[in-house]
Amino acid sequence: MFARVMASPASPILAQIIPIRRCNLACTYCHEYDKHSPPVPTDEMLRRIDKLCELGTSIITFSGGEPTLHPDLDRLIRCARSGGAIVTIITNGYLLTPDRIRRLNAAGLDYLQISIDNVLPDDVSKKSLKVLDRKLQWLAEYAEFDITINSVLGSDIRQPEDAFRIASRARELGFTSTVGVLHDGSGQLQALRSGQSGVYERILKLGSGLFSFAHHDSFQRNIVQGLPNQWHCPAGGRFLYICEDGLVHYCSQQRGRPGIPLAEYTRDDIVREGAKQKGCAPFCTISCVHQTAMLDSFRTQPRAALNGIIQRRKEREPGWTLPLGLRALEWMFLRDSRTRHMFGSLALAVFGVKRERER
Repeated sequence: MFARVMASPASPILAQIIPIRRCNLACTYCHEYDKHSPPVPTDEMLRRIDKLCELGTSIITFSGGEPTLHPDLDRLIRCARSGGAIVTIITNGYLLTPDRIRRLNAAGLDYLQISIDNVLPDDVSKKSLKVLDRKLQWLAEYAEFDITINSVLGSDIRQPEDAFRIASRARELGFTSTVGVLHDGSGQLQALRSGQSGVYERILKLGSGLFSFAHHDSFQRNIVQGLPNQWHCPAGGRFLYICEDGLVHYCSQQRGRPGIPLAEYTRDDIVREGAKQKGCAPFCTISCVHQTAMLDSFRTQPRAALNGIIQRRKEREPGWTLPLGLRALEWMFLRDSRTRHMFGSLALAVFGVKRERER
């Protein structure tokens, strides 16, 4: 995936696609579901997935609504995998059983994310640790794919301490944990109160991988502090959001732009829309778009991107030293541009990716 990202400036890194808008829950802060929509017909979903693969999409994420309500989700996963994409789903986890997890294994799922909002269910959200803990144990026992548990902080969360307990439980089970900040209906920032910021800092101290966006990128720290971020949003280009009607939007919170049918979307559209400035970007909290921008920065400015991640980790943990693998990466990418080009070309050749000309 990384090789493909580095090779092509005119293909999507990540596409979120909606196989069904309906959800079996009704969290009061969520703006992305209804209670009645039927699943998108399977044949139509397969055509949309084929189109994304034709555009060179590296990661395809099934979201919703609740994607596990689609009766042919396993088939959709297989289709995306056969097209060369990494496949992920974002689910509330309610419908997971040992058999369902085994079916996701067989379909070739790469990654699954569940957001858990509280320890005990309330009238804001039923996505609670009490209800889902058994599902998490099944995932730990049976899943062959990677799992991230996302805890949530924000104005609608009544017990911010719950986020720390959820993150701790995720680590106990061997999962990755992240923490998200709730946004309003247009994806804009709702700054954390002081007590919530303290919980966020405690979650950071649990540790994380070097490249974890939620824990080590300056975007998230600014979001927690209620500060704007200066960045270029690649939505409509390197990031696509495809609704149940098959239209391409900037993201789940900015629907209607550009509003072009996926079937008609071209690489020219990707370049044009991805280059546009988005007025909502400074206070955006849509982490998947931020992550896409961070990945793309490795193609346009690999030295600055890698050096920034390393320096932020050192600032947070002054005694931290580079692991052996990262020392090699630093040598290849930060020390000598000719060396970087040689190893980059070799990686592309190994993965069978053709380098595209910059536009």
